[in-house]
Amino acid sequence: MAEGGNVGAGEQDERLALIRAEIDAIDRELQQLLNRRAGCAQQVAEVKKAGLLAAHGAPETVPVSFYRPEREAQVLRAVMARNEGPLPAHEVAHIFREIMSACLALEKPMTIAFLGPEGTFTQAAAVKHFGHAVISRPLATIGAVFDEVESGEADYGVVPVENSTEGMVTHTLDSFIRSTLKICGEVELPIRLHLLGAPGCTPAGVRRICAHQQALAQCRGWLDKNWPHVEQQPSPSNGEAARLAAADTTVAAIAGDLAREIYGLTRLASNIQDYADNSTRFLVVGRELVKPSGRDKTSIIVSTHNKPGALFRLLEPFQREQLMLTRIDTRPSRSETWAYLFFMEFEGHRDDAVVARVLCELEEQTVMLKVLGSYPQAVI
Repeated sequence: MAEGGNVGAGEQDERLALIRAEIDAIDRELQQLLNRRAGCAQQVAEVKKAGLLAAHGAPETVPVSFYRPEREAQVLRAVMARNEGPLPAHEVAHIFREIMSACLALEKPMTIAFLGPEGTFTQAAAVKHFGHAVISRPLATIGAVFDEVESGEADYGVVPVENSTEGMVTHTLDSFIRSTLKICGEVELPIRLHLLGAPGCTPAGVRRICAHQQALAQCRGWLDKNWPHVEQQPSPSNGEAARLAAADTTVAAIAGDLAREIYGLTRLASNIQDYADNSTRFLVVGRELVKPSGRDKTSIIVSTHNKPGALFRLLEPFQREQLMLTRIDTRPSRSETWAYLFFMEFEGHRDDAVVARVLCELEEQTVMLKVLGSYPQAVI
């Protein structure tokens, strides 16, 4: 050992070589376990196909559902609960998210429709929920996402439903009113907005700042303080704004890191949103009901008689049964003037006895009750 207790160069190299050899051995073991897990996933697929063959005689004509939202939520929760570090629990869960995504894709990659174009936060939410081993399909409108899933062209869709500072996304609520799709999951995504420009773009040369209207609203204070004399131009999406900025050095875009990476932009300013805790919630829509996961939410749309006390009577069963109501919002009814629909979310699954009692009571006292789905609460 070197003088003063320091490790000499030769001894340090020896210790590093031992540690690296252990890492290599662990990597080999991890790889073997990953392939073993993938083999089990393939066995699950074969068992499901055999069940369809026994039930229908022609499995190729009946779609096989390999993706189980409630099962994946349970796996991710277990991963986080047993994590002992030093890696943070949510980072380990993201790794397992990608492992499950890759295993599912061995049979057939799922097609996920999302509100595009590429580079939007909706795409980031889709990747967070499904992993990278899916086929992503950007669509121009929220309605188009619903149509793509309803037609079977996409397995699932991802749409924004609520921002913590700007409120509910009304186009999504309106789409649920007419659609037969079910909510199969939710994704919560912290929103980090940056001012982006193409290589060569300088603050002095910026003549327009483009972004989705909501992104402009979420950065209103920062823009008024730092760029008060620059034109603000609403865009259909932050992804589209990023595309415009990539083609014109006089245009800056407000968007996230995914858009920056896709369109090759640079940051002119970082984290410019007015509220540090700004986040958006997205919903996953599909054609099938989801079984209980143990920690679920249920979403409904109800229409009541337009008379005094209607809202109180709507809320009273939740208080009596001690069901946690997490969201209530109103939308104008398209069938009656000055009548309203209530979009409500609460904890629990429609198969739970207490939830079933509340839904039965609401159905008796309302003009219309539509259960949009019961689904796992966001895990990561």
